[in-house]
Amino acid sequence: QVQLVESGGGSVQAGGSLRLSCAASGRSFSGYALGWFRQVPGKEREFVAAITWNGGRTYYADSAKGRFIVSRDNAKNTGYLQMNSLKPEDTAVYYCAATLSTLIYYVDGYKYWGQGTQVTVSS
Repeated sequence: QVQLVESGGGSVQAGGSLRLSCAASGRSFSGYALGWFRQVPGKEREFVAAITWNGGRTYYADSAKGRFIVSRDNAKNTGYLQMNSLKPEDTAVYYCAATLSTLIYYVDGYKYWGQGTQVTVSS
């Protein structure tokens, strides 16, 4: 069992930055790939970014490429999503998730989820 808790959300103006954190506890976090997803009311949860268990590879949705950076510190059992040049369309609840699967782009590929943190970007 892995417990995940996101933090770092908030309100920011367009063009600003936020860094989300995902603190893990329970079973060894270092063996799991970490993903970030987001969801707005009435829409499906969508993939944002992911990082392999050792940080060796990262993956991004087209909407995040060039603006967001996913990282992790296994010694601290924490993952991060640095979000730069934020746009109003980035407004959503952001979730981190952990998986042993290779299906890192898909919601169903993840076994453990955090409770989410709200990000609001105003124009």
